[in-house]
Order: sequence, then structure tokens, then C-alpha cells
Amino acid sequence: MSHETTPSAGADARPFPLEPTPIHVPDDVLADLRRRLELTRWPDDVGNEDQYYGVNRAYLRELVDYWRVGYDWRKAEAAINAYEHYRVEVEGVPVHFMRRPGAGPEPTPLILSHGWPWTFWHWSKVVDPLADPGAYGGDPAEAFDVIVPSLPGFGFSAPLPDDPDMNFWKIADLWHTLMTRTLGHEKYAAAGCDVGALVTGQLGHKYAGELHAIHIGSGQKLTLFNGDRAWDLSGGRPIPDGLPAGIHAGIVALEKRFAVHLAAHVLAPSTLAYGLSDSPAGMLAWILERWVNWSDNGGDIETVFTKDDLLTHAMIFWVTNTIGTSMRTYANNNRYPWTPSHDRRPPVEAPTGITFVGHENPPGVTTDQRVQHFLAGDRAPWYNHVNLTAHDHGGHFIPWEIPDQWVDDLRRTFRGRR
Repeated sequence: MSHETTPSAGADARPFPLEPTPIHVPDDVLADLRRRLELTRWPDDVGNEDQYYGVNRAYLRELVDYWRVGYDWRKAEAAINAYEHYRVEVEGVPVHFMRRPGAGPEPTPLILSHGWPWTFWHWSKVVDPLADPGAYGGDPAEAFDVIVPSLPGFGFSAPLPDDPDMNFWKIADLWHTLMTRTLGHEKYAAAGCDVGALVTGQLGHKYAGELHAIHIGSGQKLTLFNGDRAWDLSGGRPIPDGLPAGIHAGIVALEKRFAVHLAAHVLAPSTLAYGLSDSPAGMLAWILERWVNWSDNGGDIETVFTKDDLLTHAMIFWVTNTIGTSMRTYANNNRYPWTPSHDRRPPVEAPTGITFVGHENPPGVTTDQRVQHFLAGDRAPWYNHVNLTAHDHGGHFIPWEIPDQWVDDLRRTFRGRR
């Protein structure tokens, strides 16, 4: 693992109301995985050295071979269990969360929401400095008591109840109940990226009075998945004529980056899930493509995620058999569209910080122009934005790729607001 710091006990003034339950995957699940990896049937992949057709078989096979004979889940499991883990039911929904107690005079409760194909472990590089800033050159007064749940239907927050309608705004309701009723906090902080940014934005919309502030990546509209063509990033609009060649190419590349998974997850996630739930190599290929294309890796994924990192995240989906339910969240975001809880402006009233990263700059927009581009667009009026920051480096997995910058940005958002 790339970081295996054992957290200190912290300075928690109030006894935590739950008993921890360490993560443990049964031996028979690991043995079954090994057999499936050994029996992988490989397709032809002629002429795909440039990955024009998707994931390259040569690298995927290298990764699968390492998964089979070199990767050590028990080592990863021990690193994960250096933190506290809890499993509770919130309104009948099983929820797993990792916790790092805050070490400071009065730590602020903070809930971090991941996206897809993220896991709770994508937050692991920022958990310690957020919880114990004094140990990382920061001010102990800025400590957070960090709660990192797995989204329902992701990883260890499974299985879902029979009612299949889980989506981002219902997850926000669960998170609010978890933080206020289960854990007893009158007021708390929230942050998130990807789908987790929508969860966090909904918290800032519906529960602004009980939040200190929120910090997110990208700042999308909460209506992102509403409408008949939510599976089409362009909304069915053609690329305008007469654009400079570079901007035209950038638009095509941006749409290709997200088109495949959006269409599949919104339109037919269960169909895809049958193959991915049966084949670990197939599941790995599907999520590996996102990690490769969405991260700022300069053409070498292992500069961002080592083989061990990639496989640990993949394992969290595999051993819990949750790749299908994780993908269905997209369809539910569309099938049960977002509706406002109030008509005040901005819709997200909680003070909001946003981190932008260079790998996701819109075509033709430089990092220096990114904040102004956002302010001039139709997404800015959705948020009570108080702290907008753009970084040259970093991709979609912001707290994993540029953890120091994310921590600095988040602290700045909450400074003077708690």
C-alpha cells in the first residue's frame, strides 16, 4: 500500500456511540477469486496497442497475473483496519464507514462522500492530515473528526434492501440521519467528489442550517441526471461548426472520456453487471478504463495508482459483489430525478468551496481561466461559493491525486465557519 500510517487515538471529548467492526474477507472468498482469475478466458485484442478500442489486453493481463500470484489482500486489509470501521443500519439501509478520530481541542465532524468507481479508500491519503493537522504542520484547532462511509450499494455498505430506488439525494438523507441521529452531531461539515459531490451538494441544499459548510470537486448542477438524455453528456447537441481544431478535438475527447459508462450505467446497468459480477478480469477492465482515462497520469497509470492500489480498490468491489449495485446508482439518479426542497437562491445555500483540476479543464480553458469560466457559466448560480481554487495538476480522483492541495483547499473553506 502507498500509505499505511497507524492513526493515533485522537482527542475525542465525547465517547463514540458505536462499537468498531474491523474489515475481514473470508478465506473462501479469496480462494474463489483465485480460481476465477486462473480460468480467465482472454479475447483477441489485435491492433489495440494504443488503447483505441479500450483497455489494452497486455497491461490488463499483467495486472491480472499480479492479482493472482503477487497481490496481498491481507496486507491491504491490515492497512485499512488501522482505522476504525463501523457497520450500522440507517433507516433500514446497511452503511459501512471508516472513522479517524480528530486530534485537537474541538474537532469538527466531517463526512466525506466518494463517487464511482471510487471506494471509501480513495479518501485514505487525506484522512490523517484532516484529523490531526498538528502532526502535519497545521493548526490543531482545524482538526476534523473524519467519517468516511461507503455509498449504499458500494463495497461494505451492502446488500441493499429490496426497494431499489437508491440515488444521490436519498443518500444525502441517509448521511444526515447518520450524522445527526446515529452519531448525535448538531452541526457538521461535508465534502465530496464525483457522485459524492452531488450527495454533498444535496446536503448543502436541503440541510444548510445544520452544516458549517461544504467542499466539493467540480460543482455540477444537482439536475445533472435529470431528463430524457441524461446518458448523453452533450444532451444530444451537435458540436458547433467553425470551432478551432484544438477545441473541437478537446470536446470530442471529453465526451469520449465519459460517454461509455454514462450510457451503460443509466440505460442497462443490470445487463452489464452479470458479466462483471462473474469475471474479476472483466470487472477490473471496466473500472480500470476509468482510472486510466480520468486520472492525470501522463500516460502511465502507475504514477497515480500502483498495482497494489488498483487492486485494493478493485477488491472492495469484488469481495462484496457490489459492482452491479454501484453502477445502478446512475440509473436511479435518472429514474428518480432530483427535485428541490425549497425555491431559495442559490439552491445550495451552505457556504461552498470547490476544487478544480487541470485534467478536467474544459476545452480551450486554461487553469488560470478556470475559476472565471465557472463564474461566467450556468453552474455558479447553484452555489453559495466562498472558496474557488484551480490547480494545474490533478485528475478526477482529487483527494488521491493531489491530497495536500485538497486538504489546504478544504481547510480554507471551513476557516472561520465552525
